[in-house]
Amino acid sequence: MFMANTSNKMPSGIPYIIGNEAAERYSFYGMKAILLIFLTTFIRNGAGELSTLNPEQAKFWVHLFIFGAYGVSILGALLSDIFLGKYKTIIYLSIVYCIGHFVLAVNETHMGFLIGCTLIAIGAGGIKPCVSSHVGDQFESHNSHLIEKMFFYFYLSINAGAVIAYATAEPILKNEYLISKGLNSALAFGLPGILMVIATVVFWMGRKHFISIKPAGWQLYKKELFSKKGRDLVLKLIPIYLFVAVFWSLFDQTASAWVVQADSDLMNKTINLGFTSFDFYPSQIGFFNPLLIVLMVPLFTAVLYPFLKKRIKLNYTRKMSIGMFLTAMSFALIAWVQAQMDAGVSMNISWQILGYVILTAGEIFVSVTILEFSYTQAPNSMKSFIMSFYLLSVAVGNLFTALVNLFIQNPDGTSKLAGASYFWFFTGFMLVATVLFVILIDRTYKEQTHIQDRSNAE
Repeated sequence: MFMANTSNKMPSGIPYIIGNEAAERYSFYGMKAILLIFLTTFIRNGAGELSTLNPEQAKFWVHLFIFGAYGVSILGALLSDIFLGKYKTIIYLSIVYCIGHFVLAVNETHMGFLIGCTLIAIGAGGIKPCVSSHVGDQFESHNSHLIEKMFFYFYLSINAGAVIAYATAEPILKNEYLISKGLNSALAFGLPGILMVIATVVFWMGRKHFISIKPAGWQLYKKELFSKKGRDLVLKLIPIYLFVAVFWSLFDQTASAWVVQADSDLMNKTINLGFTSFDFYPSQIGFFNPLLIVLMVPLFTAVLYPFLKKRIKLNYTRKMSIGMFLTAMSFALIAWVQAQMDAGVSMNISWQILGYVILTAGEIFVSVTILEFSYTQAPNSMKSFIMSFYLLSVAVGNLFTALVNLFIQNPDGTSKLAGASYFWFFTGFMLVATVLFVILIDRTYKEQTHIQDRSNAE
């Protein structure tokens, strides 16, 4: 039997996917980073008067938006796998995505927020499973060994865009000159919209370089999905994604609860290095997560993973187990910081940065791994559908956090989980989930790999 020569050359469509992802992630994180500050400081009613929310209400809406943005991924996956294929689905829904950004930019009312965020959720959620699986579609048997490296590059592009977004979004929103001219919200939300237009154009430019897999059509898709093999795969994967949802219920609070903590008067937001100092806005500190991703991913790839593989069985589920434990530790640190602040002790923002270091390590072990896992474990006709499970885990995790923040609100505006108890609750939740994951999943799951070939390419 003829075997293709092994190649170490990346497919020609990869640069267009990477460029698209970096710009798209800037657009998403650029607006997500400022949502909580916008809702608690700048949002207006239909009469143009300030009509802001309290922190618990704002956290509810931020996590509900994230739930929506990832929850509709299943619809994008079905649209892609059955009807349009990944390329057309990404192009069409990217246009919806762009419109959502510009609605936010021109209308800073509650209605503008709801319409803009709904359109962004449809666009971002719909394209997300398609983009991630479209990356994997560019590889065949002769270069499939490059997939792990490619998903690391893919994740780097996500975080390169996020670094710039976090660093620039809140300074624009809070710029006094722009506020005096009434342009702060328009520019803060409009700039991510412009980047989303660029992302769409870059992806369109790569159309002749991509391996584009044809949609399976409903009959073939139904046959494979509802076959014994398809049902068994779905039933085997769902428990894994439910555990990963717990990770996301903690991780995405860097856009809500961590921002509220950083915004406290007892949090010193200045880092003094002796020869110079840096002052941070509350949401701006979030840029350390994507920055650390950019710095740490190459270190994990070149040093840590090879080191660990010589000593333990470092498969997909083992990586996730390690990441979940690290995530719990990051929240334990933040809970301790909050406990000090509850006692009236002033804390420096550097403690949150340390929390980000631990959390980012956990993210690499969980999130980068689950991206590759979701692609390789799915049969060829179900790549986007299974990838949407990963995104649904983000949605479920954020829905849980949103509901927690809804139910802990007392009628008098106080919280049933005030101060450090809020963070300790989620720390315990993550630790219990980690132990159960190790017992029920890590010790029993058997991996299998499915790679595309050109037999069903357009």
